[in-house]
Amino acid sequence: MTEPQSWVLIGLFATLMLGGMTVMTTLLTRTMTASINGLRGEMSGLRGEMNGRFDGLRGEMDRLRGEMDASISGLRTEMNARFDAMGTRIDHLDKDIAAPSRRVWGEPSGE
Repeated sequence: MTEPQSWVLIGLFATLMLGGMTVMTTLLTRTMTASINGLRGEMSGLRGEMNGRFDGLRGEMDRLRGEMDASISGLRTEMNARFDAMGTRIDHLDKDIAAPSRRVWGEPSGE
Protein backbone atom coordinates (compact mmCIF):
# COMPACT_ATOMS: atom_id res chain seq x y z
CA MET A 1 0.00 0.00 0.00
CA THR A 2 1.40 3.38 -0.93
CA GLU A 3 1.63 6.42 1.29
CA PRO A 4 -1.22 8.34 -0.42
CA GLN A 5 -3.47 5.30 -0.01
CA SER A 6 -2.63 5.19 3.70
CA TRP A 7 -3.52 8.87 4.07
CA VAL A 8 -6.80 8.31 2.25
CA LEU A 9 -7.64 5.43 4.61
CA ILE A 10 -6.72 7.56 7.66
CA GLY A 11 -8.93 10.42 6.37
CA LEU A 12 -11.76 8.00 5.59
CA PHE A 13 -11.50 6.44 9.09
CA ALA A 14 -11.47 9.89 10.75
CA THR A 15 -14.47 10.98 8.69
CA LEU A 16 -16.40 7.84 9.60
CA MET A 17 -15.58 8.26 13.30
CA LEU A 18 -16.62 11.95 13.36
CA GLY A 19 -19.79 11.16 11.40
CA GLY A 20 -20.66 8.31 13.78
CA MET A 21 -20.07 10.52 16.81
CA THR A 22 -22.26 13.24 15.26
CA VAL A 23 -25.08 10.78 14.58
CA MET A 24 -24.85 9.33 18.10
CA THR A 25 -24.81 12.82 19.69
CA THR A 26 -27.82 13.90 17.61
CA LEU A 27 -29.79 10.78 18.53
CA LEU A 28 -28.90 11.12 22.20
CA THR A 29 -29.93 14.80 22.22
CA ARG A 30 -33.26 14.02 20.53
CA THR A 31 -33.97 11.20 22.98
CA MET A 32 -33.19 13.38 25.98
CA THR A 33 -35.32 16.25 24.63
CA ALA A 34 -38.25 13.91 24.05
CA SER A 35 -37.90 12.48 27.57
CA ILE A 36 -37.73 15.92 29.16
CA ASN A 37 -40.78 17.08 27.20
CA GLY A 38 -42.63 13.94 28.29
CA LEU A 39 -41.76 14.66 31.90
CA ARG A 40 -42.92 18.25 31.51
CA GLY A 41 -46.26 16.99 30.22
CA GLU A 42 -46.58 14.55 33.11
CA MET A 43 -45.62 17.22 35.63
CA SER A 44 -48.19 19.58 34.15
CA GLY A 45 -50.84 16.88 34.55
CA LEU A 46 -49.71 16.16 38.10
CA ARG A 47 -49.74 19.87 38.91
CA GLY A 48 -53.34 20.12 37.71
CA GLU A 49 -54.30 17.02 39.67
CA MET A 50 -52.65 18.31 42.84
CA ASN A 51 -54.34 21.69 42.45
CA GLY A 52 -57.66 19.91 42.07
CA ARG A 53 -57.04 17.85 45.18
CA PHE A 54 -55.98 20.91 47.19
CA ASP A 55 -59.08 22.77 46.03
CA GLY A 56 -61.20 19.79 47.09
CA LEU A 57 -59.46 19.72 50.46
CA ARG A 58 -59.97 23.45 50.86
CA GLY A 59 -63.70 23.02 50.14
CA GLU A 60 -63.93 20.17 52.62
CA MET A 61 -62.18 22.26 55.30
CA ASP A 62 -64.55 25.18 54.63
CA ARG A 63 -67.52 22.82 54.97
CA LEU A 64 -66.15 21.45 58.26
CA ARG A 65 -65.52 24.97 59.53
CA GLY A 66 -69.13 25.86 58.76
CA GLU A 67 -70.39 22.77 60.56
CA MET A 68 -68.23 23.50 63.59
CA ASP A 69 -69.38 27.12 63.69
CA ALA A 70 -72.99 25.97 63.55
CA SER A 71 -72.39 23.37 66.27
CA ILE A 72 -70.63 25.85 68.54
CA SER A 73 -73.38 28.42 67.98
CA GLY A 74 -76.03 25.83 68.86
CA LEU A 75 -74.07 24.79 71.93
CA ARG A 76 -73.70 28.41 73.01
CA THR A 77 -77.46 28.97 72.64
CA GLU A 78 -78.26 25.81 74.61
CA MET A 79 -75.82 26.69 77.40
CA ASN A 80 -77.22 30.23 77.70
CA ALA A 81 -80.73 28.78 77.97
CA ARG A 82 -79.60 26.37 80.68
CA PHE A 83 -77.82 29.14 82.61
CA ASP A 84 -80.98 31.26 82.44
CA ALA A 85 -83.01 28.29 83.74
CA MET A 86 -80.52 27.80 86.60
CA GLY A 87 -80.74 31.51 87.44
CA THR A 88 -84.52 31.21 87.64
CA ARG A 89 -84.23 28.11 89.87
CA ILE A 90 -81.78 29.88 92.18
CA ASP A 91 -84.15 32.89 92.46
CA HIS A 92 -86.99 30.55 93.42
CA LEU A 93 -84.73 28.69 95.86
CA ASP A 94 -83.74 32.00 97.46
CA LYS A 95 -87.41 32.84 98.02
CA ASP A 96 -88.07 29.33 99.37
CA ILE A 97 -85.14 29.58 101.84
CA ALA A 98 -86.03 33.14 102.92
CA ALA A 99 -89.41 32.12 104.37
CA PRO A 100 -88.09 29.46 106.84
CA SER A 101 -85.14 31.64 107.82
CA ARG A 102 -87.50 34.49 108.71
CA ARG A 103 -89.49 32.06 110.83
CA VAL A 104 -86.35 30.77 112.62
CA TRP A 105 -84.40 33.98 113.05
CA GLY A 106 -87.21 36.48 112.81
CA GLU A 107 -87.56 39.52 110.61
CA PRO A 108 -84.44 41.54 110.00
CA SER A 109 -84.30 44.59 112.17
CA GLY A 110 -83.09 46.80 109.38
CA GLU A 111 -79.83 47.65 111.16
